Amino acid sequence: MKIDLTDTTASKINKALVQGRRAIGTPAVGMVLTMVIVTDEENAYDSLKAAEEASHEHPSRTLVVIKRLARTPRERTRSHLDAEVRVGADAGTGETVVLRLYGDVADHADSVVLPLLLPDAPVVVWWPVNAPEVPSKDPLGALAQRRITDLYAVENPIAVLEQRVVSYAPGDTDLAWTRLTPWRSMLAAALDQARTEITSAAVESEAENPSAELLARWLQVRLRVPVERVVTAGPVVTGVRLGTEKGEVVIDRPEGPLATLTLPGQPARTLALKVRPMSELIAEELRRLDADEMYAVTLRGEHTKETATHV
Repeated sequence: MKIDLTDTTASKINKALVQGRRAIGTPAVGMVLTMVIVTDEENAYDSLKAAEEASHEHPSRTLVVIKRLARTPRERTRSHLDAEVRVGADAGTGETVVLRLYGDVADHADSVVLPLLLPDAPVVVWWPVNAPEVPSKDPLGALAQRRITDLYAVENPIAVLEQRVVSYAPGDTDLAWTRLTPWRSMLAAALDQARTEITSAAVESEAENPSAELLARWLQVRLRVPVERVVTAGPVVTGVRLGTEKGEVVIDRPEGPLATLTLPGQPARTLALKVRPMSELIAEELRRLDADEMYAVTLRGEHTKETATHV
């Protein structure tokens, strides 16, 4: 069910949500959090689709905040709010409100969002693009327990990553880190099997890949060895090599959803290591609403300044 509201208010939107739930006989008590997506018109569809797929695991109220740029002097002087309310089959397993903010009201999005938050429920804010420099100090970010950004959406991800080291606050996370979960799990399992001291490490990836940089920092923090960055054709992270006295531990994924794991003295084996869709990344982040301490340690960890080796 969809309800379109033009030149509306937060109070009218709340009434429309109640009306929609009554019409389809669905209560709001099953929703566990409020998901706020701050995006532009171009990326709104894909972001909302990912959030709705993630809502099958985490039923939520999804608020999509789209700040519309004024194109004429009249639009700049006329502030108003349009909304599209979706409940039932049109909103995954929760309910969705698409908010389009025009004029001065776009500078006060938090005052629009605040009355629409589920009472006594956690708040997660996700910026698919154009994240603020300090997410925790953004008016919308200040409302949230978790703040999700994505270094893959910026032009100079490594430079922005360095800014995140300074601006980090508990509750911050980035999807470049979330993408590493299968890699970190696989490496941890491989080291449990190898049971030997690691003397060196190398991460192979395309140039300027933020996940590769975070993976290298994580390895350096956990293993306390220098980590070399090796630039390959990609895509994304293509391999990790850990040197030991017995030989190399290697996870190699040049392309496709499969990787090859090689341990010293053992035959190579094939493992699933696919590039996960955005909905899976968001669903993973919604499983934990406390601070990700390992991300914080990795973000601020010591790392080498060596020049990458090209192959």
